[in-house]
Amino acid sequence: MTDPVADLLTRIRNALMRKKMSINVPYSRLKHELSKLLVKEGFLEDVKKVKKDFDELEIILKYYNDEPVIKELTRESKPGLRKYISYKDIKPHKGGLGLKVLTTSKGLMTDKEAIKAEIGGEIICRVF
Repeated sequence: MTDPVADLLTRIRNALMRKKMSINVPYSRLKHELSKLLVKEGFLEDVKKVKKDFDELEIILKYYNDEPVIKELTRESKPGLRKYISYKDIKPHKGGLGLKVLTTSKGLMTDKEAIKAEIGGEIICRVF
């Protein structure tokens, strides 16, 4: 697998289309931090690390009135084409209803947190 973050986002999108309640994905620290950020922002229900033969993340998906909370989940920066942005150039996603996840020197943060901290970084994904 060349892009584990894209794999995570695709697994979440596919599970939401199939109305699954939870998914298991191989563990990595970046995927765990990204999932915790989405839980904090209200897009996912819960995430926890599960020890089996190898470490996994169990992600509980969130629904509202039998509709997925996440409508759009898109990988922005890819391994072949990285996208970096200054905090001055960050624009609100979907009029501020969605968010962009950035990886910065201070760790993963949303676009609003990056603007407040006046720090730019690589855009990982967009969520709405």
